[in-house]
Amino acid sequence: MVEREFIKMHGLGNDFVIVDAQSRPISVGNEGIRMLSDRHTGIGFDQLITIEPAPDDETDVRVRIYNSDGSEVSACGNAMRCVARLMLNDSISKLRIRSDAGLLKAWRSPSNSSHFSVDMGPARDNWQDIPLAQECDTNHLPLSRVPVSDPVAVNMGNPHAVFFVEDVSSIKIETLGPDLEHDPLFPERANIGFAQIMGTDAIRLRVWERGAGLTLACGSGACAAAVAAHRRGLTGRNVQITVDGGDLNIEVRDDGHVVMSGPAEESFRGTVAEDAFATSSGK
Repeated sequence: MVEREFIKMHGLGNDFVIVDAQSRPISVGNEGIRMLSDRHTGIGFDQLITIEPAPDDETDVRVRIYNSDGSEVSACGNAMRCVARLMLNDSISKLRIRSDAGLLKAWRSPSNSSHFSVDMGPARDNWQDIPLAQECDTNHLPLSRVPVSDPVAVNMGNPHAVFFVEDVSSIKIETLGPDLEHDPLFPERANIGFAQIMGTDAIRLRVWERGAGLTLACGSGACAAAVAAHRRGLTGRNVQITVDGGDLNIEVRDDGHVVMSGPAEESFRGTVAEDAFATSSGK
């Protein structure tokens, strides 16, 4: 039986299994991912991350991201910080990561060695870029479910809808999240954020992640919430986002790029049968 090494990591509780496939490719399938992500019978994770060889001279590594339901997605901010922690060293001070969201840059925080920053690229707000099923004002989507309404749509490499609420703890996210994720307005589904403004520089946030469910932290969701709040005039450009797993610092730069900073931690390392990743139901 051929085994594969993996590293279990997390960013504020948003957890990943990371496989280094730079020297030896790996085949993954949706059924295998679902089985391995099960927290009772598998390793348990929100996303599987594969690190692959750089496709061009502008890039250090290629990263692929798979949700626990087996679907592949373009961006995951917490995962990028974990990849940065693995790969940054004395000879590499800034990591250039190629994902389906584009070229992302990551670096170690100069003030905290366990914190890492990622330039998540520019936030996009055109309805076709989200994408939406029809032309809409992305600053005020015509979308509501009792008791939430009037969200902001943001694409941070993946689609987000951010609802502003008075008390995020009162929102039944396990019920609202999956319903809104699959609303016909989102042809590719969407991450659904519920944000409570705590001040001009602070937001309390919970996110139902597309394909993963309610997680302890969502990096791209935190970026989307900061962008949405700034667009509404509710906060400034620098915001502390408090998620269930802790705090992230988000800067919405003048050029439209969004920089996320926060911790990345290694939990443990192990091996698993390589063919467990490749199992596929064909769906």
